[in-house]
Amino acid sequence: MNKVLLVVVGIVGVLLLIVAGFYFLEPAKSLPSFFPGHTLGLATYHYKHGIGAVVLALAAFAFIWFESGKKSAE
Repeated sequence: MNKVLLVVVGIVGVLLLIVAGFYFLEPAKSLPSFFPGHTLGLATYHYKHGIGAVVLALAAFAFIWFESGKKSAE
């Protein structure tokens, strides 16, 4: 597998963890306006969006793990 692809997927995984932190720590009114779920005046948190971002980050890290492992001698 191309190592550049693995690095890009790793960067995307870290960015998704940062996005998840925003969703867990900031209310909807304080999210950046380009985030899904940004609503002016709404003081609730979007935990489901945060959980989705964590799941996608874990999938990215699992992809890296499986693709960077030893290849079988088939």
